[in-house]
Amino acid sequence: TKRFPTKMPAFRQVGEKQLPNPVLCMAWSPKRDLIALANTAGELLLHRLANFQRVWSLPPNENTGKEITALAWRPDGKILAFSLGDTKLVVLCDAEKAEILHLFPLENPVSCMHWMEVLEESSVLNSFYTSEDESNLFLPKLPTLPKSEEKSDEILNLLGEVRLNILVLGGGSGFVELYAYGMYKIATLPGVPGTCSSLCLSSDLKSLSIITEIRSADNDPEICYIQLDTGLLSDCLPEVTRMARKFTHISTLLQYLRLSLTCMCEAWEDILMQMDLRLTKFVQVSGHCLGPELQALLMNQLTVKGLKKLGQSIETSYSSIQKLVISHLQSGSEALLYHLSEVKGMSLWKQKFQPLGLDSAAIEDAITAVGSFTLKANELLQVIDKSMKNFKAFFRWLYVAMLRMSEEHVPPELNKMTQKDIAFVADFLSEHFSENEELFDRKGKYFNVERVGQYLKDEDEDLVSPPNTKGNQWLKFLQESTHLKESPLLFPSYSQKSLHFVKRMMEGVIELCLQKPAEVIGKSVKQAVCLPLYTVPESDNNCYRTIFLLHVCFSSDCVYSCQDARFYDDETLTVVLRASEEENRGRVLAQLPLGSALSCEEEFNWDPSLRLDQQSGAIPVKGLVLENQWRDLENMKAQFVAVNGIRKVACVLSSNLRHVRVYEMDVEDEEDEERPESQNASSDQDGLEETPAIRGEAEGGETEGGGQRAKEQLESGEALELS
Repeated sequence: TKRFPTKMPAFRQVGEKQLPNPVLCMAWSPKRDLIALANTAGELLLHRLANFQRVWSLPPNENTGKEITALAWRPDGKILAFSLGDTKLVVLCDAEKAEILHLFPLENPVSCMHWMEVLEESSVLNSFYTSEDESNLFLPKLPTLPKSEEKSDEILNLLGEVRLNILVLGGGSGFVELYAYGMYKIATLPGVPGTCSSLCLSSDLKSLSIITEIRSADNDPEICYIQLDTGLLSDCLPEVTRMARKFTHISTLLQYLRLSLTCMCEAWEDILMQMDLRLTKFVQVSGHCLGPELQALLMNQLTVKGLKKLGQSIETSYSSIQKLVISHLQSGSEALLYHLSEVKGMSLWKQKFQPLGLDSAAIEDAITAVGSFTLKANELLQVIDKSMKNFKAFFRWLYVAMLRMSEEHVPPELNKMTQKDIAFVADFLSEHFSENEELFDRKGKYFNVERVGQYLKDEDEDLVSPPNTKGNQWLKFLQESTHLKESPLLFPSYSQKSLHFVKRMMEGVIELCLQKPAEVIGKSVKQAVCLPLYTVPESDNNCYRTIFLLHVCFSSDCVYSCQDARFYDDETLTVVLRASEEENRGRVLAQLPLGSALSCEEEFNWDPSLRLDQQSGAIPVKGLVLENQWRDLENMKAQFVAVNGIRKVACVLSSNLRHVRVYEMDVEDEEDEERPESQNASSDQDGLEETPAIRGEAEGGETEGGGQRAKEQLESGEALELS
């Protein structure tokens, strides 16, 4: 490769910054001039191209984890996925608000991820893309969730565009999984050897390429290139897209129901638990005596004003929970039934969908489970309605009694009680104060007088106070009917269980329904190619793992080695080069045009019985002309680079993993290209570059601790593409 220093470089520096923590991962947004960074402190950062301005930061969370191992953007740039090694979670984050929208657990930590979009076009797919929103014609729009710090109606943004996109995850012990739309696990791939360091699913879904590191007890780790045949996904692309889209709808609705139930629990906990405490004390006292002690409790602790306020709070809480059940749980359940019914229809079209593993019996079980959840939600509505009537009547009666005890005036409208009101008070008293009813629950505490709360407790135990079904003519009819009692047309009601329990049961059944296709598709994937590339001595500090396949030789007076390389586009490779130890030169950022190299007439015959490094002498050498597609990286020991050819941007990271520079790549620099902030950052970087905890190969030392892990992750970022 020759370079000509006579022309100005085509790269313009637009930002530079010293960061307080070493960077683990870098990823440019595919649609905007934004770059996501993950550091050793567990932070996820989003910066703009201009001046490297920070947009937001997402601090580590004890519920998610703090050891970020990989990043990937959804192709539309609206969702950012990141994996956590300490908790084995994958998190989907809203790129606009730094808000966690969804997360799911894995069996193994993720070491690399790739989020691709299917680019294939067909009349069948185009028809599906335009008609996919037919559900909007039959289903009401789901109401937004009440706002809080950790929840948002943005959960519905998880669906994204109809065109199929797949998040590919790889890790240790041959762990590889594919998630359609980043949510639904569409395939689990068995039999991949070693630990994945990079992977890429082709845009036509025909093949999955993986770089793995295979370790053995006797030999040094071996880096291999593996290509898997994913022909089933490609051959059944329209069916895969339809099925995956439906299952993603279902996954999103399950998340929506979880958040709705969480909102209901918060409404109950905030106010009803306070009421529960006070009324439990009332039960304890009134259950033993109706004398001075009870009067003192009413007048001194509850008070007339406090009782009135408590009654209003209870009514407000009941109404909030009631609205959530009607508007959120019922709407979400109806949508679930709709999409599951459509999936069942797909499963019955065996010619199209049986090869993908759709099981109509499992789907029918899922429909039944959703029906049971809907019944339990309706049961809760009846309990709320009855409790509201009884509590209102009881509080009105107790309020009047307290006014009389305090010898205050009783308003005429309160003094009049209808026969129905008296019946409600009698029901409440008999229900909670009957001598035959246990005053102690199974945990030794006084009986919980709040009947709604038991439905919202996430426990396996039966309801403390299940609804009274005596005299229910429908249930009596079912029990006496030999045909209807076991009929699959009727949903089981689980009258002894809480709403939370039935919800968890429903999630488990739906999960089983979703698992079968992932297993069937995974087993259809076969290994097509396995090529050993090179070995890495245990003493190696990993500096050249990912760029071994790139040989850069300058025919000028200076010899450079390659520090990092990334595909800028299909025809260009962006590289960070370093002069040899003998040369007193800095690092270089360059664009290598691959067109002429790929059209090389001399053919390389790969012997599969040998590693690539054992055949390096036979690899053809091609001369390239850089012209103005390079620039010296002054005052920076550059080590890594992240690029986005669509947005024409690059971010260079130093060997100490703290110093970054960002460039626009396809513009002519202004004459006044050196900026004050660049000079300031450069003056500070000398001290940072020598940080003893993170010494790069340029300093001749071993990397340690967080810096070592950061280097391994950055170096493994795009090893695949260099193959």
